[in-house]
Amino acid sequence: MLVTMVRSEMVRAIETELASQGLELSFTQYLILKKSQQLGAVSATELARAVELDGGAMTRQLDQLERKGYLRRSPHEQDRRALRIELTNAGSTVWQNTASVCSQRVMDAAQASMSKTEQAQLHDYLDRVLRALRDKN
Repeated sequence: MLVTMVRSEMVRAIETELASQGLELSFTQYLILKKSQQLGAVSATELARAVELDGGAMTRQLDQLERKGYLRRSPHEQDRRALRIELTNAGSTVWQNTASVCSQRVMDAAQASMSKTEQAQLHDYLDRVLRALRDKN
């Protein structure tokens, strides 16, 4: 329950921070921009897997982000049936100049009462729990 509550507060705080900067992005759209920045051009399926969305939900999010001018779908070089999803220049600029800064402010506030060592330990603990649960399944 505590992990769920922390996640909910992080989502709320990031969405609030994004809105305060004039960005109309949901947390899911924020995650898609973040993963797109990290992964580069990938298929919609790969991107959906990376942000843990089903295909239908991913299509709706991609449509919205494409309308906002942050993402584009372009033909795959080797497979003409497939599309690659990539950040536009506007999407990259929004990520680098605003969205990543907003999320860092939220993370800094969330961890303000912890030392650097405690922050590293928390990350390590959560990472181990996640790996254990994924390995089990």
